[in-house]
Amino acid sequence: MSPVAREHQLLLRQILGWRAAASIAWSVLLLPLCTAAFISVSTIDLFHPIQWITSSFNDLYTSYVIFCVLLMSVVILVISIFNVEFHTVVPSIPCSRLALISKVIHPQQVIHSVVHAVMGMLVAWCAAVMTKGKFLFLSVPCPPSESSADDVPYMCLNEYHLFLLLLGAFMGYSYSLRYLVHHMNYLPFPIIQQYKYLRFRRSLPLLAKQSCVESFYMVRNFCAAYYFFGYIPKAWIITTMNLRIDSKLHPLDTVAGLLDLSLLYHSWLCGVFLLITWYIAWLLFRIYSTEAHHFPVQPTFAEETDQCLPKILNSNPPPILKFLALQDLMFLSQYSSVRRQEVFSLSQPGGHPHNWTAVSRECLNLLNDLTLKLIAHQEAAATNGRLNQPSVGDLRKAPNTPGATAEESSLQTPRAGILPRAHMTSLVKSSLLPLKTSPVADFGSNLGSPFSPSPLTRKAGVLELSSPWHGSVQSPHIMRRGPKLWTSYSDLQWTGSPQEPLPMTAVAKVTNGAVQPSSLYLWLQSKKEQIKSFLSKRVLIMYFFSKVKMSMRLSRNILPYQLLLILSPFISK
Repeated sequence: MSPVAREHQLLLRQILGWRAAASIAWSVLLLPLCTAAFISVSTIDLFHPIQWITSSFNDLYTSYVIFCVLLMSVVILVISIFNVEFHTVVPSIPCSRLALISKVIHPQQVIHSVVHAVMGMLVAWCAAVMTKGKFLFLSVPCPPSESSADDVPYMCLNEYHLFLLLLGAFMGYSYSLRYLVHHMNYLPFPIIQQYKYLRFRRSLPLLAKQSCVESFYMVRNFCAAYYFFGYIPKAWIITTMNLRIDSKLHPLDTVAGLLDLSLLYHSWLCGVFLLITWYIAWLLFRIYSTEAHHFPVQPTFAEETDQCLPKILNSNPPPILKFLALQDLMFLSQYSSVRRQEVFSLSQPGGHPHNWTAVSRECLNLLNDLTLKLIAHQEAAATNGRLNQPSVGDLRKAPNTPGATAEESSLQTPRAGILPRAHMTSLVKSSLLPLKTSPVADFGSNLGSPFSPSPLTRKAGVLELSSPWHGSVQSPHIMRRGPKLWTSYSDLQWTGSPQEPLPMTAVAKVTNGAVQPSSLYLWLQSKKEQIKSFLSKRVLIMYFFSKVKMSMRLSRNILPYQLLLILSPFISK
């Protein structure tokens, strides 16, 4: 590793490490509040409010609740570590479902999903322990009827506890998939920088609402999965732990067992508790990671040279470090006049603007890269699902016969450089549209006018390569496709002058070079035109009859009123 890269890694640990530690600390500090809210809502009793409040406060100081809070703190730490390791500032969006499936089965994503499933099971176990009642233990003593005659009670499986554990694992895995599909590892940088408390307070109601809705759908999906496949883990637990099944209770893998309202309520509440705690850790990490950081424009000491803003922008640091530097540059250009003076300061001795040169060079490089990406994506979108068009080299045919006159070559060159309008991407078309026609074209409508363009330019309707505008306005990426521009042959005929037909030699040459279509193709085209004409006539006839029906209906409704108005004077007499 080079010294510059080592400096960048140390700077990244210094910046991102403290921010991640602060987000984890606040997530752990908010965990007791979430736990108290969960306990109070899980043991709600509206008919005895005083007893409900006192029992909820008493449960907060019990040993098992404190142990559960410590265990969930470890869970939050693990979840936050995965948030730090999997974060990105450039989202990776799969282009197809096959690419998304390949990302799901990627080893890193498999590890992410398995760890989140285990963490979800731990949170569900803590929720079951704090809920108490029938969810407290995995095994309970069997009723006397299930015990043997020697008064040695057997242990039966508590399927309610198993249901919550499997629900926690299912929710952890679902959260991992949602983390991948919805790009929750992406860190968007806010345009308007706000205080961390304001950003958290604004996002907290939406976070709680989203957790409630997602928990409802996850419980619904898990109930459907448990109805079909719930007997598999249940049979494995019974065989492994040598447990029995209480025959007096309805199995939960049946419709009667899953319609237990208490089970559904506590399952939904367990899911809300899991999602809120994890989303709070995720939200705090995003808020702290995208907070603005001030990089020095000019180093105070020689050791800080690699940490100044121009040096970071012109090097290849970790992506989040470069985005933080660009964010600092944005705030510097808007709000800090003192730091702007440092950017435009001249070096001593020499008087060279090294800071401004470095910053402007990197900004221009980023804009050029963005332009290339836009052109590449536009070309990919324009050619998606179409046939490969012939290249410019195939269409450009120089006159190689010795008998070709200068007039023929001058006429064939612009015609060969013309592509149909569909061959050009909309990005290039829109960017070059103001140069399509010259302002003198309006004055040159008369053939004898001195302002009229040359016949060659009027026939082609394109910008000539020898024009002084060529290369001075457009970028090299667009002008590289200059011969492809504007017009098709129909546009050429429309813009051409009828008084100046093309020479017969050039027309004959183009006609001889063209490939005659086959008879089958001509027959299919004629049938296609016949079908189009028939359908167009049928549409017109149907439209006419619909209008006639509507007019008859209106006349049927309006005619009695008109007669009544006409006969009203006679009726009054």
